[in-house]
Amino acid sequence: MLSEEEQLEILQKYDPESNTRNLKGIFKYIVFGGLLAFSLFQLYTSIGTPFTAYIQRSIHLGFALSLIFILFPARKKPGVKKNKVPFYDIILSLVAICVGLYWPLFYGDLVLRVGRVSSLDLIVGIAAVVLTMEAARRAVGLPITIISSIFLVYAFFGPYFPGFLAHRGQDVESLVQLMFFTTDGILGTPLSVSSTFIFVFLLFGAFLVKTGVGNYFNDLAVVLAGRLTGGPAKVAIFSSALQGTISGSSVANVVGSGSYTIPMMKKLGYRKEFAGGVEAAASTGGQIMPPIMGAAAFLMVEFIGNVTYWGIAKAAAIPALLYFTGIWIMTHFEAKRVGLQGMSEDQIPDRKATLKKIYLLLPIIGIIIFLLLGIPTMKAALLGIVLTLIVSFFDKSTRLGIKDTIMALVDGARTALAVAAATACAGIIVGVVVKTGLGLSLATGLISAAGGNIVLTLVFTMLAAIVLGMGSPTTANYVITSTIAAPAIIKLLMLDMPTDAAVPIVIAISAHLFVFYFGIVADITPPVALAAFAASGISGGDPIKTGINSAKLAIAAFIIPYMFVFNPALLMIDSSFFEIIWVTFTAIIGMVAIGAGIIGYWYRKCNIIERIIIVATGLLLIFPETITDIVGMALFVIMFAIQWKTGKKDKMAVA
Repeated sequence: MLSEEEQLEILQKYDPESNTRNLKGIFKYIVFGGLLAFSLFQLYTSIGTPFTAYIQRSIHLGFALSLIFILFPARKKPGVKKNKVPFYDIILSLVAICVGLYWPLFYGDLVLRVGRVSSLDLIVGIAAVVLTMEAARRAVGLPITIISSIFLVYAFFGPYFPGFLAHRGQDVESLVQLMFFTTDGILGTPLSVSSTFIFVFLLFGAFLVKTGVGNYFNDLAVVLAGRLTGGPAKVAIFSSALQGTISGSSVANVVGSGSYTIPMMKKLGYRKEFAGGVEAAASTGGQIMPPIMGAAAFLMVEFIGNVTYWGIAKAAAIPALLYFTGIWIMTHFEAKRVGLQGMSEDQIPDRKATLKKIYLLLPIIGIIIFLLLGIPTMKAALLGIVLTLIVSFFDKSTRLGIKDTIMALVDGARTALAVAAATACAGIIVGVVVKTGLGLSLATGLISAAGGNIVLTLVFTMLAAIVLGMGSPTTANYVITSTIAAPAIIKLLMLDMPTDAAVPIVIAISAHLFVFYFGIVADITPPVALAAFAASGISGGDPIKTGINSAKLAIAAFIIPYMFVFNPALLMIDSSFFEIIWVTFTAIIGMVAIGAGIIGYWYRKCNIIERIIIVATGLLLIFPETITDIVGMALFVIMFAIQWKTGKKDKMAVA
């Protein structure tokens, strides 16, 4: 297992959030107090929500920006942590505080002259835009700042763009008003979700970590899956799926569970690149794992409207099941192909002691129950925190005292900084899209480029989401693609409906989940696959080969989104119980076939023709149509019988 220093070094290399200053002296206490105050403010507003949207969001923004300029250096060098805060960062932090307090201090005046911007407003608005972009660059990475800059340039020079991209353009005053003095820009929906749902769930995750749930996931996974064929790989899948419920970062998941599982996989006999690929694919899938998915899932609730968070989580359940089933199956067949066994008894924790602590899962189970009962999402998260505190008292080793509780509040706020910066910067992009009509123009252009073909439109959207995801966090990626590409998918799916018809919820969810999925798998798609690169840092394997292995293992994520766009049964929407069961059953059988075909082993090694037939069989079974199910099932039975019979003969011949 890697040491904390080695884990930190990998995180700093691939995760901007981890490359922060190692503060000492007065600044250490200032940041500590600021983070604690940030969490307390958010808890206070989540209990009663006593502030208007402008005040709530601007204070949230002020906290995040001011703390980022103290914590995150302007220039980063992996492995090196500076402990001094230069004077210019102090100034930027103070300006950020002023920006955050501008709406609360002048709220009455600003509301009275809505639509008119004073000279002071102009200065504050420009400062808000510049500070937001710089904070996002430091906390999230350069790509999102470049993208938002391109959108601002587009807003200014609209008349000079060709064809459908042209618009009348915006002057500085109207753009500043849009960005900071309406709820269509920086203070828009993305930041709104960050300042409400996301923050509280990040706090919930921080409290779970403090109780030791993260480590418990590893122990539980080893107990349940360690002795199976290729045990450590299955442990990685199981633990990463569970850890995904308390972490929205693929890279953090890789380092957290991978530092334990990857060395075990290598010791058992898995190739370095395959071991890293398993962990990267499983950790990335954590963001699509209900009940607590990635931060973008909370944005989806607001963007779609007329849907609860539980509705999103329920719709994502079967696709998530298929995703992890696919990885599980392929690691199983790889272990069979290479001849790997499970873990030895001395490598497995004491079963009774581990199962005795099963109560640590109660907060997560509680969240599911609260959401099922229809309790509002934020209240469910708050109750989850309370339940975590109660559960922690069951055992002395997990008990959270006052110090641990305070540290959980601080850690939760620290995690929220990058999310706040990303959502605020994404608000700039959304504001430009709304003001210029770019969303409709691009949706029309995308449909035109695809010739009105829904499959081509989906392919173009997938490629755009993956490319954007290579440089942007999932949250920002989802905001961009859901604003630009999702409308094109929705438009095509509604071609047979009246032009003034409301968007059916099933179409809206399938389109938004489609872009959400491909924004996530960008973390394991070469050439820029940050989760895979982080895994290769632990395994010692080649980063690109690790990325290829992770993308291969996560093949379900590249197939399932196309399937649920065409058939809502996979999303458990507008479908009977029998339809849901049948579609799930055939899809799982299909994943078995695809896994066998990709790995090249079922009951024996498969030749190239058999592999092609088996993969085609899997695709037919996953595609939710009666005729494809019948043909696919027939082929599956035939190929299964051939493999089982010849595989049995091969074993007898060897014996």
